[in-house]
Amino acid sequence: MSSVLYDAPGPRAKRRNVLFSVIFFLLLALLVWWAWKTLDDKGQLEWALWKPFTQSEAWTTYLLPGLADTLKAAALAMVIALPLGALFGIARLSDHRWVRVSAGAVVEFFRAIPVLLLMLFANEFYARSTDVSTADRPLYAVVTGLVLYNASVLAEVVRAGILALPKGQTEAAYAIGLRKGQTMSSILLPQAVTAMLPAIVSQLVVIVKDTALGGVMIGFTELLNTRSTLAAFYANVIPSFIVVAVIYIILNFILTSFAGWLEKRLRRSKRSTGAVLGKEKVDDINAAEVGGTFGTGAGGSI
Repeated sequence: MSSVLYDAPGPRAKRRNVLFSVIFFLLLALLVWWAWKTLDDKGQLEWALWKPFTQSEAWTTYLLPGLADTLKAAALAMVIALPLGALFGIARLSDHRWVRVSAGAVVEFFRAIPVLLLMLFANEFYARSTDVSTADRPLYAVVTGLVLYNASVLAEVVRAGILALPKGQTEAAYAIGLRKGQTMSSILLPQAVTAMLPAIVSQLVVIVKDTALGGVMIGFTELLNTRSTLAAFYANVIPSFIVVAVIYIILNFILTSFAGWLEKRLRRSKRSTGAVLGKEKVDDINAAEVGGTFGTGAGGSI
């Protein structure tokens, strides 16, 4: 049995797939066993190293405040970068050359600079040219760097999503008298959002992870930075890395799960009702239209 897109696997292909699956899981189990044995041989699985994570002090003093700063910086960067990226993405499609070229220059410039360099530059800028306090400066620098870089990347995502739509959508909108702004806001963007959502979510996950760069280089008290303080106090470097990695995995899994739910909801909302009219209903509608036509003609002759 075959599909339009591919042929269903036969008996030999099924046996081969099962064999590959078994080999993969055996290798995965071997890798897990090797990592576990290595940690055990080095004494990294001793209860004394993991016990701090069962006590409230490690969480309330180190991990939770760091997680709160991570979420704060990521949320601010997302809220600013998303509309800014959409604005520059639409500007790159402008009919006005000076708008299109200017937006393209800004996007290409900030997209080409590493986000860490943007954070370091922003930190020095706030230190030397503004009155931002020393305590708030790392947060400002991290958010600025994340916004400048990720807004540029999101601008390209928005531009590509809009250009991926069939040209007939734009032509049909112009045919019914819509202006370009109305076409963009009412026709193109609502359709492009669903297609762009996976790429946008991937970039939001990058924002969450890149907050750690500020903790390493400019002293921002995010999750990874507070982990180092915790590890120095409890002397459990490897366990602390593992716990923080699990926190990041859970955080990003929640974000991607929410995005998946939102994408499904958007797709369902755009589907038609699928209502099918019966033959009797169609005949009634046709009869009403015919009667209305004759009635109008008779009235006009009178």
